[in-house]
Amino acid sequence: MPRKKEIEIVLDTETTGLDYTRERIIEFAAVRLENGKIVDEYQTLINPMQHIRKSSIAIHGITQDMVEDAPTEEKILPKILEFIGDYPIVAHNVIFDYSFLNEAKLRVLGEKFENPRIDSQAMFKEIAPELDSHGLDTLTSRFNVELTNHHRAMADTMGLALAYPKLKKLYLQKLDWQKKQLKNVDYLFDRYLRIQQSIATMQAELQDLKSVFKLYFELGGEPLESETGEVMVYQSKQSFGYEFNDVKEVLEDVGALEKAVKLNNGFIDRLCNGLSLSEEYKQIIRDARQELSETRNIQVIKPCVK
Repeated sequence: MPRKKEIEIVLDTETTGLDYTRERIIEFAAVRLENGKIVDEYQTLINPMQHIRKSSIAIHGITQDMVEDAPTEEKILPKILEFIGDYPIVAHNVIFDYSFLNEAKLRVLGEKFENPRIDSQAMFKEIAPELDSHGLDTLTSRFNVELTNHHRAMADTMGLALAYPKLKKLYLQKLDWQKKQLKNVDYLFDRYLRIQQSIATMQAELQDLKSVFKLYFELGGEPLESETGEVMVYQSKQSFGYEFNDVKEVLEDVGALEKAVKLNNGFIDRLCNGLSLSEEYKQIIRDARQELSETRNIQVIKPCVK
């Protein structure tokens, strides 16, 4: 029996900015995979008929001059949708590209973009949870795919298209293993709780040992060396708390404010979605958005103690 043809569309978009409700696509690229093999590709610049943010130009390098003679969204979107068809789309952090395509289709055709979506970043996190970064460059490096001209649509699309079949193979293997465990899910939940408790106990034990070592060094103890060469030393470091308003101007003058201050993104999201801010302030916050991502987690709720 001949193998069933599986078609997936790997794609990437570059945009004027990051808020899909206000910004526009300025470059689209996609390749059609048939059973993991590239069989066709499509690429176009798009005139957004609006300003491209400097922060976005710094990432992808696409300027107003480069899109001036490109087709508009209204003219090119039907061709884009024709290439995509009704096949699943694959992208790294797919919610970003999906959201922009959905808004474009709503504007031009008054219809939602409802293709199935596959997030290669989520798949990568699943098979390599130990990594600090799960960006496209890390993914392509993991599977020995050369990624050149990063942050241009076709370059990123091609890099992902070459790495994706290898990623998918490992992901499906793990998914198959996971599905086989579902019949044991009650036992696994109990096991999960025991492991969680063991980790908490071990962390407490480590803290107890650290307290002993700290006392040893504070009483004049010399550095400790293990049989395998690890050395334990004692270091003391003083740090200060600072009044932000008093140091803000200095940090801005020396260009260190961004590095010194880390935004609480969760708090800002809640502030923007709440009722306390004016619509003007909310829009300023929306315009400052740097990325869109999607997080899915499990949570264990402890029983109430009566």
